[in-house]
Amino acid sequence: MSEVAAAAGVSRQTLYNEFGSKEGLARALVRREADAYLRGVERALSGVSGAAAPGERLAAAAVWTVRSATENPLVRAVLTGCWNERLPASVTSVSSVTSVRTTPPGEPEPLPAPGELIGEARDRAVRLLEGDWPSGAVELPLACEAVARLALSYVVASAPAADVARMVRAVLG
Repeated sequence: MSEVAAAAGVSRQTLYNEFGSKEGLARALVRREADAYLRGVERALSGVSGAAAPGERLAAAAVWTVRSATENPLVRAVLTGCWNERLPASVTSVSSVTSVRTTPPGEPEPLPAPGELIGEARDRAVRLLEGDWPSGAVELPLACEAVARLALSYVVASAPAADVARMVRAVLG
């Protein structure tokens, strides 16, 4: 905490006041990285040339997922649920999408479980692609779910990010 406080230019007590503990600071960092990952998914889905087909945009999001997890151990841990002793413990999952999370005062907010993060990535993809999805193609939410899970498989069983784009293109046709 001393090194983090010095790097941030604040006192150690300020860190403890803000985060409560080293664990609280670690949880905040993981939440920040999960949010950054989701913003990256959105950029990948909208950042490809405006004329790009929705399948190409999904391929870009899959590549982002693989690259992000390869380069960032926190993103990899949140996406896979594989935590080690250097990462925050007690990842709490919500059993269903309709559940309401209530965190008692003073308790840290649960970290997102792998299914929640992939589900959020899928939901963002659906929102960003729904106006451009071709009629007669596979159902959009199903395609987004399949691509998100395909990308996750490339995270778990390491393979080059370019390979996942090729696979997405082949699956979506």
